[in-house]
Order: sequence, then structure tokens, then C-alpha cells
Amino acid sequence: MKKVSLFLVAMLTMSLSIFAQKFCYVDSDYILNQMPEYKTAQSKLDDIAAQWQNEIQDRYQGIDDMYKAYQADQVLLTEEQRKKREDAIISKEKELKDYQKQKFGYEGELFKKRQELIKPIQDKIYAEIQKLAKQRAYDFIFDKSSGTVMLFANEEFDQSSIILKSLGVKVKE
Repeated sequence: MKKVSLFLVAMLTMSLSIFAQKFCYVDSDYILNQMPEYKTAQSKLDDIAAQWQNEIQDRYQGIDDMYKAYQADQVLLTEEQRKKREDAIISKEKELKDYQKQKFGYEGELFKKRQELIKPIQDKIYAEIQKLAKQRAYDFIFDKSSGTVMLFANEEFDQSSIILKSLGVKVKE
């Protein structure tokens, strides 16, 4: 009996402390998509990625042309010439894969460019969220667009528009 009453007191205390906490949420994707500087930065990244992708496609086409020429000439080539052309094709493929990894791989140039262009914008948003948390004494601020599972979110707790307003961004409905 003593354990049951102790358990009930503990549960009551926990539930009261939950109600005492202040929380809200923001939607960082929504905030980012409303910011003109984010759209500009994203457009620059898209242009850079498209340029590199086109370059890679052109180089793949060159390798494909080399391979087709090799197949057409294969019966006329000596063993040494075949080996030399095969090695050249393999070498070009390896170079291209390395180039692709250098541009698009983890910590590649696109990743670094994204950090350079997008991170300052995200840092600005984060600073505003921190300021909001201090001003309004929030204990928790969740991000609706992150991996946090929110099965339901009452819009009265959404503070995204306040963050946008403090960043000087006019919301487009």
C-alpha cells in the first residue's frame, strides 16, 4: 500500500511539473523558404550543382564514345593495343568517379559550398529562436520540420511567424 501511494505521489508530481513547463514549436523549413536570402543561396547551389552535373555527363559521354570506338576496333587490335585501350577507359572512369566524389561526395565541394551559403542563414534563425526562448521563458522549442515526431501540433504554439518577423521577413501567404 505504501508503494502504491508513493507511486501516485510521484506521478502527480511529474504531471504537475509537465504542466509548469512552457513550450512551443517552429517550422524551420517554412522559415527558411520565406527568407529571400535562403532562396538566393539555394538557387546558387542549384546552378553550381547543375553545372557540375552537366560536366560529369559530358565526360561520361566521352568515355562511352571511347568504349564504342574500342568495341568497333577490337578485332583489329593486337593484344597489347587492346590492353592499352582498356586501361585508358578504366583510368578515365576512375578519374571521373573521383571527380564526382570530389564535387558531390560527403564533405565534397557542394557540401562545403552549402555550409558557406546556408549555415549563416541557419545560424541567424537559431539566434532568433534562442532570443525568443529567453524573452518568453520557454523551456522547450521543437522544430516541426526536423526528425521530431509531432502527431499533432496546435497552431497556437507555432512561433514561426514571430521568428520571421524578428528577422525582418515579410510572410507571403
